[in-house]
Amino acid sequence: MQIETLYEDNDLIIVNKPAGLLVIPDRFNADLPSLNKLLETKLKQHIFVVHRLDRDTSGVICFAKTEQAHKYLSQLFQEHKVVKLYAGLVSGKVMPEQGRIEAAIAEHPVAKGKMIITKKGKPSITDYRVTDQWPLHALVQFQIHTGRTHQIRVHMQSLGNPIVCDEIYGDGKPFFLSAIKRKYRLSAKHETERPLLNRLALHAYRLQFFKEDGKEIIAEANLPKDILACVNQLNKLTANNNQ
Repeated sequence: MQIETLYEDNDLIIVNKPAGLLVIPDRFNADLPSLNKLLETKLKQHIFVVHRLDRDTSGVICFAKTEQAHKYLSQLFQEHKVVKLYAGLVSGKVMPEQGRIEAAIAEHPVAKGKMIITKKGKPSITDYRVTDQWPLHALVQFQIHTGRTHQIRVHMQSLGNPIVCDEIYGDGKPFFLSAIKRKYRLSAKHETERPLLNRLALHAYRLQFFKEDGKEIIAEANLPKDILACVNQLNKLTANNNQ
């Protein structure tokens, strides 16, 4: 598996994580490949996990190469001194188009791996801004000021706009062109329709912080092809309908 390196020096490495790849092995998927192990093989050295992305979330993620860098970067993330920007395709029309969600998050008391909004949870803050809006979907930019598990996914569910293809907080259905195109016709080459997107439509596209020596690091990853394909089709259909 080819992993795109966005930035690298003697202290850290920042890469563009593909969707579907675990950041580190977990007890449920011990036999599956993980990003940290792939990078350790590539770099031929041990690396330290600084933060994580969900398995189906793609995008920018940082690893430390030394214990000192790991300690410093971990503190940066803990103190919320890192700018973390995400892009997500959500279901429905988002209103208002810009805002802040402040809703505490905790683990579900029964369902393992699921989070809920509750007053007894940890404080969680997400800023959001709609960048593109269509009748049934929206592309939204998120900045998270806390790093709770599934934070964006839980917060958007609370607005009634779950992330597209979210199996836990949405309907989990793949994104098919036929669902948005009225007169869709299947190509003669295919017996069944292939989805434009069949994974969580969430992408970490920017990380920004200052290293210990004062150097500013800005790493960005463009929208991946699957999410971009959905955006392009939504724009195309909207343009056609307006003609």
